[in-house]
Amino acid sequence: MAEGMDIAKEIAGSKGRYVIRRDGEEAELTFSIASPVLVIADHTGVPDSFRGTGAGRALVERLVADARAEGFKVVPLCPFVNGLRRRHPEWADVFQG
Repeated sequence: MAEGMDIAKEIAGSKGRYVIRRDGEEAELTFSIASPVLVIADHTGVPDSFRGTGAGRALVERLVADARAEGFKVVPLCPFVNGLRRRHPEWADVFQG
């Protein structure tokens, strides 16, 4: 994970997000909880001020780590998440579809 990035996990009902806050801005990866064992990665949004910091990748790495720790699979609907999934075959155990 990128150095010094504190990632919060926020859940409200069937929706959630991972978020990194810095200087009043937020980078986020949003998800929908389809079931206790299936999460859909919907969208990754990284402001220009975060570009080049590894924030987007850090958010996906946290999602992968949580999927392994909590026993859920991820549907990579978000093109950014799906792109990283394709470049990291070692993550295949957590992705579905």
